[in-house]
Amino acid sequence: TFFSVSYGRNSSWIFLCEEDTRIQIVKLLETLRRFDKSKEWFLGKALYDEESTIIHHYAFAENPTVFKFPDFAAGWALSIPLVNKLANKLKSEPLKSDFTIDLKHEIALYIWQKGNGPHLTPVPEFCTDDLNSYKAVHCATMFNNFLPVCEDPVKKEDIFVAVKTCRKFHRDRIPIVKQTWEGEAALVEYYSDYAETSIPTIDLGVPNTERGHCGKTFAILERFLNHSSSKTPWLVIVDDDTLISIFRLRKLLSCYDPNEPVFLGERYGYGLGTGGYSYITGGGGMVFSREAIQKLLASKCQCYSNDAPDDMVLGMCFSALGIPITHCPLFHQARPMDYPKDYLAHQIPISFHKHWNIDPVKVYFTWLAPKMEDSFTEKQQRRIREDL
Repeated sequence: TFFSVSYGRNSSWIFLCEEDTRIQIVKLLETLRRFDKSKEWFLGKALYDEESTIIHHYAFAENPTVFKFPDFAAGWALSIPLVNKLANKLKSEPLKSDFTIDLKHEIALYIWQKGNGPHLTPVPEFCTDDLNSYKAVHCATMFNNFLPVCEDPVKKEDIFVAVKTCRKFHRDRIPIVKQTWEGEAALVEYYSDYAETSIPTIDLGVPNTERGHCGKTFAILERFLNHSSSKTPWLVIVDDDTLISIFRLRKLLSCYDPNEPVFLGERYGYGLGTGGYSYITGGGGMVFSREAIQKLLASKCQCYSNDAPDDMVLGMCFSALGIPITHCPLFHQARPMDYPKDYLAHQIPISFHKHWNIDPVKVYFTWLAPKMEDSFTEKQQRRIREDL
């Protein structure tokens, strides 16, 4: 609606991109001139699901490859006639979806309007190739593919990692953590409904719940604030089936001030079309500054039940406090196979989630492990990724 009101009369196109998208303006203008600006166009680099996936609500289950959606990193364009049409539709018919999980897929669905609107038209000049790629000469857009590093990586000892688990997963999930990323973490504790010294796990006195885990998460936050070293600035809460690169997280966190209230991870939304709230989805990992936890617990915002959804309750609490959620697309709530290969190809991921139908150790060492020359060559990694 904003674009329609502000630019609907004097512009031909709205072009959107990410902060690390690099644009060759002359080439972009040449590319857009190929399309009749008086018609409804939805242009971008096309992504598609190879199989139906939970992050897209199992849409197009019979053949998910038929539906294309844009890779935001390459940029995407809407002609003004389409922008105006969508703005008018929004006035009379607000967004209905309760959950916002993958914005690029949901925008494409909204524009498509079950066949009444345009499909995404693939544009080969919208690229996510690296700036130094030999393909760059043909591209109107490229993507600066790197992990954000602002200063020296934060020290290992500055990150406390809390793993949520329960007795029934002690034997199958915890060994995976110990085989993969545990060695990257200087400070890690396992929180369960049963104290087992061989791991060791800590019983927080909160009974295990089949879903939600809000009571357990808030007990972890209180323990971190009141019982851990007051000098530890960062807390990361992960599930026992989260695969995470602490090595890369240390680099990313160099861009944030732990003296500010920071709540970081993969952002989902609930009821955003009707004034809802954003939240960090738990499976990909939730990162808190100590300052954020202090403000949260001081507010007395709390779970309405032990099995309430912890990530959503945290979203409500931080929203009420006016503390914004910080989204990072390098955290992932699902497995590598749940995302288009072209989407992951220009990412340096920080986390994936779930062990279902995969070899989690292989996934970790292929996608997340600190790169070691004697472990995998780039070519080997690329070939293995193709198989996952």
